[in-house]
Formats: sequence, C-alpha cells, structure tokens
Amino acid sequence: MTDRVYVGTRKGLFEIARQKNGAWEIADVHFLGEPVSALLPDGDALYAALDLGHFGSHLWRRDGKAWRELAVPAFPPKPDDAADDPHPWSLGKIWTLEPGFVPGRLWAGTMPGGLFRSDDGGESWKLVDALWTMPERRQWMGVAGGEQPGISAVLVDPRNPDEIRIGVSTAGVWASHDGGKSWRLMNRGGMYNEYMPPERREDPITMDIHRLARCAAHPEIVWCQHHNGVFRSEDSGISWREITAIKPSKFGFTVAAHPRDPNTAWFVPAIKDEKRVAVDGKVVVARTRDGGKSFEVLHKGLPQRHAYDLVLRHALAVDDSGDRLAFGSTSGGLWISEDGGESWRAPEGRLPPVNAVRFG
Repeated sequence: MTDRVYVGTRKGLFEIARQKNGAWEIADVHFLGEPVSALLPDGDALYAALDLGHFGSHLWRRDGKAWRELAVPAFPPKPDDAADDPHPWSLGKIWTLEPGFVPGRLWAGTMPGGLFRSDDGGESWKLVDALWTMPERRQWMGVAGGEQPGISAVLVDPRNPDEIRIGVSTAGVWASHDGGKSWRLMNRGGMYNEYMPPERREDPITMDIHRLARCAAHPEIVWCQHHNGVFRSEDSGISWREITAIKPSKFGFTVAAHPRDPNTAWFVPAIKDEKRVAVDGKVVVARTRDGGKSFEVLHKGLPQRHAYDLVLRHALAVDDSGDRLAFGSTSGGLWISEDGGESWRAPEGRLPPVNAVRFG
C-alpha cells in the first residue's frame, strides 16, 4: 500500500503522509499560493504542472528533495492554412500527466486539446502531430467554463504502450494503435448525449468525456464518467453500455477503477449543470462491485449535512492495492479511505480547492 498522497490545489501542492499511528497528516507544502493543474508520481520522480494564468504554464520535476523546472509542451506557430482553426495554437494549461510504461516516456494532455509525448522524463516534449493536424479536431468543442477543448484522460495499455485511448472534453474517445501515429474515433455505439439536438444525440464527436479509467489488470475494461451518465466498455472503448443503477445521481466528473478487479469502480455523484454541488448536501461515494449492475452509496466519515462539495475530474485516486482511496473537493475537503471506501477520514487542515489527487 502507498503511504503518501499528493494533492494539487489552487494554492499549492500538499503532501499527505500516513503516520505510524495510522493518522494522515500534512507532511510538506510546495508551490504555496500557485495553482497546480496536474500531478504525476512516476517511479522516484514527482511531476507538478502549474497553471499561472498570465505567466503561463510551468512544469517541475522532483527527484529526491530537490525540484527542477522543465520545459513545458509547446505548440508550433499557427500556419497560414490553419487560419480557420477555431482553437488557439498555444498552451493553455497542462490538464493531465500520465506514464507511458516505457522508460522515460510520459504523456501530457492539454488545453486546447493537444497531446504531447516525452521520451526523456519530461526534459523535452513533442506534439503528437497526427492528432493535432487531423481535420476532425476543428470540430472539437470547448469545456464548460472555457472555449478550449481539453484532453481530460490518457489511458496507456501497460501490456502494449502503443495502445492509447484519450478522452476529450468535448470530442469523445479517440484511439491509437501505433503510439500516436494515427487516430480514430472510438465511441460509435452505446453513448448518447442530452445536450445536443436530437439528430446529433449519438454523434460520437459531440460526447463530453469528463473522465476515463481502466482496470490495470484488465485494460479492455474502461469506465467513463460522461457529462450525462456513466458508461462501461468491455472492448477497450469500441462499444459502451450505459450504467443506470448508479445513485444518487448519474452526473459527476470523476471515476476510479480498481487496479485488479474489473467489476469494481468508484464515482462521486453530484447535481448537474446549473448547480454542480453534492446531492442533497451530502458528500458520498458510489461504488459498484458487479460491473455496474448495482451500487452502494458510501458515506461513513463523510459530511452529511449542508455539504456542497464538488469533486473535479482528477481529484479522485485509488492506489495500487485497490484498498486505499483519496479524493478532494472544490471546497477544500480531503478524505482518505483504507478499506475500499467503506469508511473515510479527513486529515487535519483546511486546504484550498482541490484540482488533482495522486497516490505516490
């Protein structure tokens, strides 16, 4: 089991460590006052992406105790023949960082919908041109609250690092079978959306993929928290089945998949669209252990009265054991479970709004 949780917030990076007495406590704080948009513990290294607004994005790596700034992913100059491209050719922010299961390889998903690859541990980055230059990308739509589309999930098959799935908000699920040299739209069956005209209800490129998660031991099993529902695929994202048993709501932003059990996953439901708060003022976690046929609503140790926390896409994590989970909210709440979500504890402290949580 992992005894450390990294929490990226709007005002810094917090390390939460498990003490010998079993309590979880804040052990260290980094980049205090600066927004952390993405995190990745990878072997002995820890990566932190900062979204500094007017001052741009920054990327840092820590080996041991020392932090060192790295180059950030960069887009090429916008060519004349791309004048009608509705999206900017400049880095908005790094939204997700993922390992590539090849020594030194990392993937970065960004706003405005760029995918970047590093083969030297983040020292340099290369835009995945085949995805960026395909004509279909110009149909991608912006994320709610912004005009830029964003790559919210990058899933790499640990058995074959050239097999990649990405989730785009808003543009559906895309797949590459050759390490990013070519791409195709995957979700052509089973998904639907409620926010488009009826004739585009099942148009795969209009799907708002909030978050994807796959079972590490069974990578063909993929879970999706969509804008208007929860879906599950058993063929690596080709076809999908809606999960209707989830409660108390089918809306949410995040999902975590058990690393070994293909039938277990966790979600944090909320009220959708205009409100975007916890249902009935109660913070709960929904867990299925039978592939989505039924759900348990877990709340022991979570606030159950006048709690209006919202959990963002990257703010729920499960460790390699499948027993320890952690999630943080936009209200600065942080809760950790050591029994698969049956019960939760909050470390002492009041955190800034939470953007990302990772075990390390």
